[in-house]
Amino acid sequence: MKAWFDEFPNSPVIFRVIGHYYFVYRVMWSNDDPIVEREALIEMERLLNRELGTEDAYLKRKRMV
Repeated sequence: MKAWFDEFPNSPVIFRVIGHYYFVYRVMWSNDDPIVEREALIEMERLLNRELGTEDAYLKRKRMV
């Protein structure tokens, strides 16, 4: 799945599904955007999983880490 985020409009993010939730697989970073940091990636995962209704599985996985 490919998604764009307001903070990084020129850098599409590719997500892959693992079990019952999505995680960031690759950021196609553009020099026109700020550098994507870890906190932004975690927020992207959370937002996408919330939008797709998979947030419970995602949060359960995050608690295990």
